[in-house]
Amino acid sequence: MEQTESIGYLPVNNINVYYEFYPNQASDKTFVLLHGFLSSTFTFRHLISLLKKEYQVLSVDLPPFGKSAKCNQYVYSYKNLAQTVIKLTESFGLKKMTFIGHSMGGQIVLNILHMMPELADKAILLCSSAYLKRSKLPLILTSYIPYFHLFVKYWFARTGVKKNLQDALYNHSIINDEMINGYLQPFLEDEIFVALTRMIRHREGDLPAEVLHQIKTPCLLLWGDHDNSMPLKVGEKLNKDLVNSELIVLKETGHALPEERPNEVYEYIKNFSGNFQLAAD
Repeated sequence: MEQTESIGYLPVNNINVYYEFYPNQASDKTFVLLHGFLSSTFTFRHLISLLKKEYQVLSVDLPPFGKSAKCNQYVYSYKNLAQTVIKLTESFGLKKMTFIGHSMGGQIVLNILHMMPELADKAILLCSSAYLKRSKLPLILTSYIPYFHLFVKYWFARTGVKKNLQDALYNHSIINDEMINGYLQPFLEDEIFVALTRMIRHREGDLPAEVLHQIKTPCLLLWGDHDNSMPLKVGEKLNKDLVNSELIVLKETGHALPEERPNEVYEYIKNFSGNFQLAAD
C-alpha cells in the first residue's frame, strides 16, 4: 500500500520532535533535512517541494526550534541533537540516507557522520557551521541568572527577523511578509527563549579538524560567495579537512542558500546524488 505524507510529532529521546515525512515509493533515496540556528523546516519549503517529486524526504525541526517541543530536561548539545535525529530516522525504519544540513544543521550532520557513519551514503553541507568554539565561561555562568531568557528575548527583538534575513541574504528583494512571518512565528512565545538559554549552556564547540579528518562519507559543500555568517574561507578550510569532499561556490549568494537558490541547490543535490562518487585521498 502506498504511503502518504506524514506531518506531526514523535516522542524521541525524551522530547516531542516535529517532522515532515514525504515518502516516495518510486525512489530508493532518502534525504534528511536539518536546518540552521534560529530556523526550522520552513527554511526548506522550496527545496522540499522540488525534492519530494523524485525522492523520499524527511525534514526535522531540531529542538528547540520550529514546532518541536521546548523542554527543561532536554540537553541541547550537538551530540544529543544528532542522537535525536538518529532515533527519529530509526522510528521511520530508514537506512542509508543522504543528510542535508544548512548552517548549524551541517554541524549536526557532521556529528552524525562521526557517530554513525553507516547511516549515511552521502552528505550535503549548505554553508555549514564549522570551527565555532563553545560559549565562553562568563556567558555560560550568566545564563544561570534568573530571567536571563528575557535578555535573550530582548536581543532577538533588537536584531529582528527582517534584519537577520537581510544579513543572511545577498538578494534582499526576495524578502516578503510570508518569509518574515514564517521565521517569526516560533519566537512569539517565551518558551523558545528559555530553551535558547539552555542551549548557551549545553552547546559544545564545532567538531575539531582532527575529528573531521576521520569522516570518510562523501560530502558536497555548497557555499555562497557573499556569506557573512559563515564566510567562504570557512568552507575552503572545511573542504581541506574533510578527506572526501568537494566545494562548489554559488555566485552573488549569501548564507541562506535554501531561500536564495533552491533550484540551483536542487540541481547540485540531484547531480551529486546520482552521478558521481568522490574518491577519498
